[in-house]
Amino acid sequence: MNVLERFTHADTFVEMELGEKLIATGYVIILGMAITFTALVLIWFLTSLMSKMIQKIESKNTVAKVKPQPAQSPTSAANTAPTVAQVSTDEDESELIAVITAAVAASLNTSMHNIRVSNIRRVSDSTPVWGKSGRSEVMNARV
Repeated sequence: MNVLERFTHADTFVEMELGEKLIATGYVIILGMAITFTALVLIWFLTSLMSKMIQKIESKNTVAKVKPQPAQSPTSAANTAPTVAQVSTDEDESELIAVITAAVAASLNTSMHNIRVSNIRRVSDSTPVWGKSGRSEVMNARV
């Protein structure tokens, strides 16, 4: 009879010597660790596979949503007046500059006159949806 088989039965377990019990315990520990490691590797593989599939789907959706705008000739572009969207963008930018200046001044504990915001550029946000959701929950919990 195998050591592990004797280890599983109560009447044969009592008859086992200490060395046999230690060997059987080692087998059980190694077997449990191997099963756990195999399951974790499988979970990791499936997660990375799903991530790649989602990235491909999202890239296809963003390519499909982007539509090129018709090009205007230089003569027709010169004759057109600025649109409302352009005017509101300029107003939004001045408001954005004022808000950013005020935030920087508040964080540095100084006056807004001591700070000059000369350049603002947007940085792409690669935070996943669950990260953004967690941030908003933390911010809402503070209120």
